[in-house]
Amino acid sequence: MNEQEFEKMKNQRIWYPYAQMKHMKTPYHIVDANGVYLYTDDNKMIDSISSWWCMIHGYKNPEITDAIKAQAEKFSHVMLCNLSHDGAVEFAEKLADFLPGTLNHVFFSDSGSVSVEVALKMAMQYYINKKQRREKVLSLKNSYHGDTFKTMEVGDSSEYHFAFKQKTNVDHINTNIEELEDAFKNHGEEYYCMIVEPLLQGAGGMKMYDISFLKRARELCDEYGVLLIFDEVATGFGRTGNRFVSDLVLPDIVCLGKALTGGYIGHAATVASDKVYEAFYSDESGKALMHGPTFMGNALAMTAGIKSLEIFKRENYMKKISHIEEFSKKLLSGYKNPKIKEIRIMGGCIAVEANNPADLTGYQDFAYKNGVFARPFSNIMYAMVPYIITDTELTQVIETMKAWWNKQ
Repeated sequence: MNEQEFEKMKNQRIWYPYAQMKHMKTPYHIVDANGVYLYTDDNKMIDSISSWWCMIHGYKNPEITDAIKAQAEKFSHVMLCNLSHDGAVEFAEKLADFLPGTLNHVFFSDSGSVSVEVALKMAMQYYINKKQRREKVLSLKNSYHGDTFKTMEVGDSSEYHFAFKQKTNVDHINTNIEELEDAFKNHGEEYYCMIVEPLLQGAGGMKMYDISFLKRARELCDEYGVLLIFDEVATGFGRTGNRFVSDLVLPDIVCLGKALTGGYIGHAATVASDKVYEAFYSDESGKALMHGPTFMGNALAMTAGIKSLEIFKRENYMKKISHIEEFSKKLLSGYKNPKIKEIRIMGGCIAVEANNPADLTGYQDFAYKNGVFARPFSNIMYAMVPYIITDTELTQVIETMKAWWNKQ
């Protein structure tokens, strides 16, 4: 390393995610944000990916902002161990009421990855508390559940986790019912859980699959006494066109994040069914769940989540999402390009899969010049727009996508 390179390395203070810092291109510097728009010093662009899929209400929503300000005037945070507060109690109650079935017991945490870690820990200890020995996990190929160690282990993402290849007691299958049945036939009594991103696999390639697979998974989990975990960190709150995929097939544990607070403050939740909670509810202190993120139940996050949920219901976001899906399909109907392998649309997600990842090189800067912020990955160009987007704005996003392919 020469002196110039050393100085460059030494002067880098922020270690950015998913990037080789030595040759990372300079990120766009955001100075303001409002509605669906991000502003740099010289540009205004639609955030077509909702800041990693979380900003469902867009930026600077006055109701959420005012609610956070009001809570900050009281207190911003207290630990949720031997202490509690109205916001945490209220949000847990509202979430339990909003979720289907017996998903009634809310364990808060501070990120989607941690919510999955908690779910896996719950599932493993569930059988320990019942004095059963189960050590294997069933997961999906191309799955992504986060970047912490256990989530990397149950995931199957060579794109993100190539440096951490060890998989212990984890089976990965395709979303194929025959493979699913074979896995349970061979190892059903060894699994302590099956974990899936339901219907839509996000970072693993925006892969979409049929509900019949999940229905059969539920049947087999019941037959073999296996806990079913839905990682709805990305799919929850309408992204697939359903409020939650859990409305269609009921899991034993669901993980929520991203849109949980409307994207305004990082937070997550692992919500367990009565059956799971009952296995921990005991006179024996050794059956307690020994986990406690410092910022779980953060007062500002609870306030944002309560207001976000209120807006989601009051403004009939499910109707908005249905319109986004229909409008997107209309604009992309019949569109073809020899360099495109497939176009997939589900709810508030548009995925354009390229035959060759190299064909997406330069798209981010092209989109920027056309007033759109985009972040393709691997061979996937995609949009997951804020639900408040107008038809004109959505048209700009999709026409920018098409313009890129038209010039290839």
